[in-house]
Amino acid sequence: MRFLLQTGSDAGVKMIATKPGGDGERLLGQAWPFPSPFRVTVQTVALSEGLDRVEARARRSLERMGLPRGEALLVNNAADLAGAEGRALWDRLQALKTRGLFRSIGFCATVEDGPALLARRLEADVVQISCNLLDQRAAAEGVLDEIKAGGAEVHLASVFAGGLLFAVGDELPPHLATYAQALSRTRRRLAERRCDPMQAALAYAFSLKAVDRVVASVASAAELRAILAAAHAPGPDLSWPELALEAPAAFTADARARISSAA
Repeated sequence: MRFLLQTGSDAGVKMIATKPGGDGERLLGQAWPFPSPFRVTVQTVALSEGLDRVEARARRSLERMGLPRGEALLVNNAADLAGAEGRALWDRLQALKTRGLFRSIGFCATVEDGPALLARRLEADVVQISCNLLDQRAAAEGVLDEIKAGGAEVHLASVFAGGLLFAVGDELPPHLATYAQALSRTRRRLAERRCDPMQAALAYAFSLKAVDRVVASVASAAELRAILAAAHAPGPDLSWPELALEAPAAFTADARARISSAA
C-alpha cells in the first residue's frame, strides 16, 4: 500500500476514493506518506443498516484512516435518498458537513436514478455517476452537463465497465454471451486505430467536459502505472458513439451487481 500511494503521489494523483467494506481504510491509515498529498472521499454503508449506523460508520472511516476530516461523504446508493428515510439520511450527512468532518457531501448514482434532478433537489456538492465507453448514456443524454450546471462536481465511475471492456467471449457469463460479438467489434475497431481498450476508456472519460474527477480502481502500483501511462498517451482519433453498445442498460446493470458482490 505504501508503494501504491507513493506511486500515486509521485504521479500527481490528489484524491483517493474509499469504500467502508474490507480492510482498505485501515491499510491506508497505516501507509499515508507524510505529509499526505491526498484528499479522500468516503462512501456510506447501506441505509438498510439504519441511520445511526450510517453516521457512525462514516465517522469510523475517518478514524480508521487517521484523518481529522474527509473531502467528501457520498451516499453509496442514490435510491436510499429517494425512499421514506431519504431526507433524514441527507440531514445526517449535512450535520457531519456542518461539524467540519467532511468538506462536501453527495451520492453515487446511475442514469436510472435521475441524478440531475436529485442533485438539484438536495443541493448536492458531488455526484459520482457511472459512465463509460460501452454505456455512454449519461453523456449522450446530457445528464453529466445537467449535474454540472446545477453546481455539483461530477466524479466519473465505472470507466472500465467493471472490467467487461477487457473480457473476451469465453470470459463472459452465459447470460451476457449475446454481447460477445459487440465487444469483439469494439475491440477490433480500437485495434484498427492502434488503441488499446484502457487507453480508449480513459480518453473517452477525459473528453467529457463536465467531468471533474475520473475514478479508477487499482490493486497494485503496477496497475496504477499502467493506468497513468494510458491516461498520458496521445488522444486517439475515434468516433465515440460508434463504440457504445446499442442497449447497454442490462449489460451495465449486471456489471454493477458483480462489482458490488466482489467488493
